[in-house]
Amino acid sequence: MLDPGSALLIELAPSILSADFAHLADQVTRAAEGGGTVIHVDVMDGHFVPNITLGPQLVKSLRKATKLPLDCHLMIENPDQYIPAFADAGADWISVHQEATRHLDRTLNLVKSHNCHAGVVINPATPAELLSEVLDIVDYVLVMSVNPGFGAQSFIPNSLNKLRRLKELREQRRLNYRIEVDGGVALDTVARIVQAGAEILVAGNAVFSHGDPMINAQNLLKAATEATLQKV
Repeated sequence: MLDPGSALLIELAPSILSADFAHLADQVTRAAEGGGTVIHVDVMDGHFVPNITLGPQLVKSLRKATKLPLDCHLMIENPDQYIPAFADAGADWISVHQEATRHLDRTLNLVKSHNCHAGVVINPATPAELLSEVLDIVDYVLVMSVNPGFGAQSFIPNSLNKLRRLKELREQRRLNYRIEVDGGVALDTVARIVQAGAEILVAGNAVFSHGDPMINAQNLLKAATEATLQKV
C-alpha cells in the first residue's frame, strides 16, 4: 500500500502529456525541483479514448531520466495485455479504468503481481460506488475531472462530490487508498480540489504549457497546501 492519505499530505504529479518532448528530461527535472514527487504518464490507445500518446519504450527512456515514481495511467482497452510491458519498462504505479476492464479484480491483482502500486480510474460519469468491491485492493483511486483523451480541458465541478464520497468511504471502511485527481487542476481550481479530499494532484497544462515548470509546480503546490489549512 501507499502511505495512508493525510489531509495535509499533498503531492504533485506533473503530467508529461503537456511537456515539450524535445526536452522531456529537462522539463521533468525542473518539475521535480519545483516539488513534483510523482511523474504522471498518460497512455492512450486511440480506442478507449480519442487520442494516441506513448508506450512502454518512452517509459523505459523516462526511467533513465528520473528516480521519481512513474505513475502510468492506462487509458486503453485490454490493459492486461500491456501491464507486464509497462512494469518491465520501469512503471512504479499502474492505474486502469473501471470502464475499460472486464475483470477488474483480476487486473488489479495482475498489477500487484508485477510489484507495482495498483490504481483504479473512473470517468466523470462513473459513480464512486461502482468501486465498492475493489477499494480494499487498490493503493489509489484516480478521479477523472475531465473526459479523458486530451489535456488543457476545463475542470468538471461535479468531480468534487466524487472526491468527497471517496474520502467518506475510506473513513467508513477504514481503508488506506490515496485519492488522486486528473484534469483541470490549476491555480483557480486547486483549493476546492484539495478541500474536497484529493491528495495527489495530476497537472500537465498548469505545469508545462507556459513558463518554468519549476516555478509553476511551486506555485501550484503552495496554493494547494495553503488550502488545506483553511476551514471549509
